[in-house]
Amino acid sequence: MPLPPVLQNLPLPIIGSPLFIVSNPKLVIAQCTAGVVGSMPALNARPAEQLDEWLAEITEGLAAWNKANPDRPAAPFAINQIVHKTNDRLEHDMVVCAKYKVPIVITSLGARTDINDAVHAWGGVVLHDIINNAFARKAIEKGADGLIAVAAGAGGHAGVKSPFALIQEIREWFDGPLALSGSIATGGAVLAAQAMGADFAYIGSAFIATDEARASEAYKQCIVDSNSDEIVYSSLFTGVHGNYLKPSIRNAGMDPDNLPESDPSKMNFGGGDSAKKAWKDIWGCGQGIGAVKAVVPAREMCERLAREYREARARVCGG
Repeated sequence: MPLPPVLQNLPLPIIGSPLFIVSNPKLVIAQCTAGVVGSMPALNARPAEQLDEWLAEITEGLAAWNKANPDRPAAPFAINQIVHKTNDRLEHDMVVCAKYKVPIVITSLGARTDINDAVHAWGGVVLHDIINNAFARKAIEKGADGLIAVAAGAGGHAGVKSPFALIQEIREWFDGPLALSGSIATGGAVLAAQAMGADFAYIGSAFIATDEARASEAYKQCIVDSNSDEIVYSSLFTGVHGNYLKPSIRNAGMDPDNLPESDPSKMNFGGGDSAKKAWKDIWGCGQGIGAVKAVVPAREMCERLAREYREARARVCGG
């Protein structure tokens, strides 16, 4: 199956993953103009009315770039929608996305036919993130155009499946758009994702350590100073298992190596105060951060990934 036109001919086969609290228009614009699909959660705009302002900023910024750089058009952008029942902003945020005809919508924590139909009505494409093959089938049955396979080692909410197993199982029945998430922070890993059968690499944690990211300097520096040994997988903070930086857990007065299980009745994905506090104080992060050596502009991060990707192709593929 050919990729949808909006995902064809991208300068880099990379989608920047939406980072709760951290992603903002500046980061999205920097990613897109550097050839990477930039994204952010709708819930990052607070109050809800700010989403309109942010989408105006992104669309106008990318239009200005394309006008000034007709030979190097920006990659498209994506907005992440949490479709879990706790998100009481979903209807409002979808109306705003429709106003700006957001080209790509990334749906999380539930697959809904009505949301997919709404995106298709304005000409957009839906990518749904999943952690196993069963969820992948359900997402496509409900009308998603493509999948984001969130494998072991991904930052924030993540699965436990090996990327080899997850991609292999999905590709047995699905030939549409497929991105892979999980510990990808180098151009060589981007090429490896493609070699396994994915169309795109889905990269998040590395972009936290960029100038444009709306994260504290301590958070950014912790990524630079850490590696996979400093990541812990826990369900305590939101009710769903995810990967987090151990130093942030220690700073919150807890032992990251002896965390209790979560209370499922307190699950919160809607972006309210409790969810925001969890992600502000406890820093989500994936296992691939050993490749991140400094806090840099997002364009510089993208240029490194592009250079490494070309080098890996030349080394492995001979061109």
